[in-house]
Amino acid sequence: MDVILLERVEKLGQLGQVVKVKPGYARNYLLPKKKALRATKENLAVFEAQKAQLEARNLELKKEAEVVATKVNGLSVVVVRQAAESGVLYGSVSSRDIAEAVTAAGTTISRGQVAIPDPIKTLGLFKIRVILHPEVSVAITVNVARSVEEAAVQAARGGMVVGRDEDEDEEEAVEETEATEETEA
Repeated sequence: MDVILLERVEKLGQLGQVVKVKPGYARNYLLPKKKALRATKENLAVFEAQKAQLEARNLELKKEAEVVATKVNGLSVVVVRQAAESGVLYGSVSSRDIAEAVTAAGTTISRGQVAIPDPIKTLGLFKIRVILHPEVSVAITVNVARSVEEAAVQAARGGMVVGRDEDEDEEEAVEETEATEETEA
């Protein structure tokens, strides 16, 4: 099925392009979300008449997204969840949870803008992409921890903290110091 794109669609094409897609993708996603029109002679004429308006609207939305991108880019949010001693979560962190955390940090985004490649089911730091506009996306860091204090430790270490006591941390620090002293001697 041939469609005319009304906005940029990732991995498909730019505004105004006529592209061939599978009928189900067009019927179930592109057409209902008003991202495309069927490529008929009538629709081509309608598109050409509205092309300047669509491009101006797209440019305006892109500028707004770039303003939001400056606020959100590099943002680090904390999501507190219950987890087992091994670091596996009881449940998972969804795009809704991440959107709520970013909104709580001061910038409103929707869960549809959060692109999670795989479900988050463990404690740790995760780089997540937020798509603010088809042409503007930013990366944020999601820190999944059992408590705010643990999140601070994870952020300082750059990784997951699982089943560790303060005594073990002190023993490791002493062992590392001894190892460096031996190599210097």
